[in-house]
Amino acid sequence: MANQEAQTSSNAVTPETSKTKLKVAIDGPAGAGKSTVARRVAEELGYLYIDTGAMYRAATLIVLRHNLPVDNNELAGKALDESTIELLPPNDESSGRQRVMVDGIDETENIRMREITNQASAVSALPAVRERLVARQRQLAERGGAVLDGRDIGTVVLPNAEVKIFLTASAEVRANRRLKELAESGQQVDYQVILNEMIERDRKDSTRVLAPLRPADDAIMVDTDNLSIDEVVHAIISHCSKNLGN
Repeated sequence: MANQEAQTSSNAVTPETSKTKLKVAIDGPAGAGKSTVARRVAEELGYLYIDTGAMYRAATLIVLRHNLPVDNNELAGKALDESTIELLPPNDESSGRQRVMVDGIDETENIRMREITNQASAVSALPAVRERLVARQRQLAERGGAVLDGRDIGTVVLPNAEVKIFLTASAEVRANRRLKELAESGQQVDYQVILNEMIERDRKDSTRVLAPLRPADDAIMVDTDNLSIDEVVHAIISHCSKNLGN
């Protein structure tokens, strides 16, 4: 997905154009561009952006820092009960990302480390973790005017969302995107290693028993292989406009 400057879509919906505030669910595999696109969509709509993936990464960070096994449901739940996860607006140091605070400390960059990425699927599959974070996500989005991205937003977290999008892209394209992202943060990793990790994470996410990765029956599929960020954002804004009758 091309890294282009944000441009306001000509048919962007704002709070002034309609009293209705939508719940927008954006799902898809790792590296499909969900976070970047969801953040842009939220900005153009004037909505709250809720980075659910960052919440699960933060939970993974907590589990690993407590030196807990990533498959222990009870201990993971207890660790989360004793910790706090907050999402704050971006600042000059967060590269446009929503800031993630764990126990009052800014962990925005640390939750993107490969160690966290490789264990996030296992931790996010734990019922105790999902129960706590899904409840928080629903609470944040209940009044509408929110854009959430993740793996199961349209199927589990917000099955009543007015707009459901499922972003797809080939594993090769997603691996290249992740490689670039890691390089920009100073992490040098071989492409084949990233590709193999991407394929393995897809397998884990799509085959887990609890809330597997899959599109909702009424989700709109968007293949991002050959689309720029602006094009994907424009397409989603158009679907939002239709739901608002504009």
